[in-house]
Amino acid sequence: HTHTHTPGPDRPRKQNTMNLALMMEMQSPDTGIKTQAQPVMVTSIPHAVTGNDIMQWILQRLQITAEEALHLGDLFVKYGYIYPLQEPKNLTLRADGSLYRFQTPYFWPVQGWAADDTDYAIYLAKKNIKRKGILEEYEKEHYNMLNQKINYKWDFVIMQAKEQYKAGKERKKEDRYALDCQERAYWLVNRTPVSRGGQGDCSDSWCPPCSHLGQTPMWKGLSAWAGPIMYYQQAILKTRVKSSVSLGGVVKYSEQFLSNDPILSGCLPSNPWISDDPDFWDLNAKLVEVPTRMRVERWAFNFSELIRDPKGRQNFQIFLKKEFSGENLGFWEACEDLKYGDQSKVKEKAEEIYKLFLAPGARRWINIDGKTMGITVKGLEHPHRYVLDAAQTHIYMLMKKDSYGRYLKSPIYKEMLAKAVVPQEGVKKSTGLFGRRHLRSSPSPIILRQQEEEAKAREAANTVDITQVMSKLDRRNQLQKELSQAGSGLCFPLVAMAAGEQMSLPGQCQAAAVPGSGGSTPHSSEGRCLLLPPQPREAAEPACLSLLLQGRPELCPGGFRPACPGLKGMSLRGAG
Repeated sequence: HTHTHTPGPDRPRKQNTMNLALMMEMQSPDTGIKTQAQPVMVTSIPHAVTGNDIMQWILQRLQITAEEALHLGDLFVKYGYIYPLQEPKNLTLRADGSLYRFQTPYFWPVQGWAADDTDYAIYLAKKNIKRKGILEEYEKEHYNMLNQKINYKWDFVIMQAKEQYKAGKERKKEDRYALDCQERAYWLVNRTPVSRGGQGDCSDSWCPPCSHLGQTPMWKGLSAWAGPIMYYQQAILKTRVKSSVSLGGVVKYSEQFLSNDPILSGCLPSNPWISDDPDFWDLNAKLVEVPTRMRVERWAFNFSELIRDPKGRQNFQIFLKKEFSGENLGFWEACEDLKYGDQSKVKEKAEEIYKLFLAPGARRWINIDGKTMGITVKGLEHPHRYVLDAAQTHIYMLMKKDSYGRYLKSPIYKEMLAKAVVPQEGVKKSTGLFGRRHLRSSPSPIILRQQEEEAKAREAANTVDITQVMSKLDRRNQLQKELSQAGSGLCFPLVAMAAGEQMSLPGQCQAAAVPGSGGSTPHSSEGRCLLLPPQPREAAEPACLSLLLQGRPELCPGGFRPACPGLKGMSLRGAG
């Protein structure tokens, strides 16, 4: 039949409704195709029809030509409304005695069920169990691919497959065979093998489900295609870069970075892995005082090269402080630490950044627009590592477009470029074929640990313990007190002799200087103790006090050793 009117927006829905009505009419007990049980293999399948019956019914019902009827029957088979029983893979209608069966409405494409990978994996696993590993080649590929794709729930897939297999064995033989045919027909339509080139041109391992009768129901009309139409319209308007332009950019980039490539251009002064000379690492340390000229020149390539280099950021920070905008780089570095630092402290870091840079009246407040500030503050209610990306991008672009150009023209960058060093190529030492090269070996970790412990011990030894000093002073005061109360026969020369005086106490012996005594201290007839001339306070007093505390006065220096009998053999350990 020919139609002269223009199809409107409701035409797909109307056509789809007519197709469904035609399928329902085919299965009507009164006006539909007569079905009957047909023997297939070793069982009898109920409600089966022949291809010739289907074609004749279409001819009589629609009053169309045989060619059109055969084509319409092919479409019904191809899209899964009718499936063959004898040749399941041949999704065409044969106008002969070949047996067909109507698909249950649950599996009709118009239902719009998604052909889920999990369901397909369960179907293949069940088939693999049933046939003991004998699958089609394309089914084996799909099985292995799905095993890798959804491996995290493969145990669930196997469990479901076993349960369905056990439940199927409890059904009647003809019902089990019919259900297997229904599932096989459904997956042949929704996961079409490549070998079925006549049924559709598919370049992938399987064709996607039928779009106009499957995943996208036709009753949705043109609104279902609004998204794809908009996508392709935007794709058409998108600018396309010619290959010559893109390749030119690659060549320009390669030429710009050629001198900085250690593989293509070598490295100065020498390759430390070959020459065993660490000068290259020393000159290119992260925060070296004077960087190399090549490194400073690289900062001028683009802003990312500058901000990626720790020394470049340090120099750029000096420039920003002179422009009173050093908080911008500080905020950027804080955001980097939030993203790549310790993730267990994200909340604390985010709060600290907000108080320091974003809060009203913050000490290092940054200037960002209100929209970005609103997005950032709202995101801080539930902080995560990327919560400050909007503000960080804004500050990054501000430094790139505003501050970076002035920095390259500033005296700070020019001064750094002027004093940058140009390393000279190292002298290569020629060695013979069997020459032995001295290799520097790293010290053993055990030795390093011992050195660290010794350094800590020396540091601890040099530290003055105030408690020990106070205890010594207390013992000294106690000794002086007991000596002053000991009575006659004792002498206390420390204080008097250290001061360069003679000391005489009532009832005690007096210490007097006897020149030329040769270190001996004779007793006078009056019972006084005579000591040698006094020694300096700093040199004599601590040593003599220590000996007296130990109860060994005989070891005191000559000028302080008591000569009176009252101190001989006396132990002063208990004095302190």
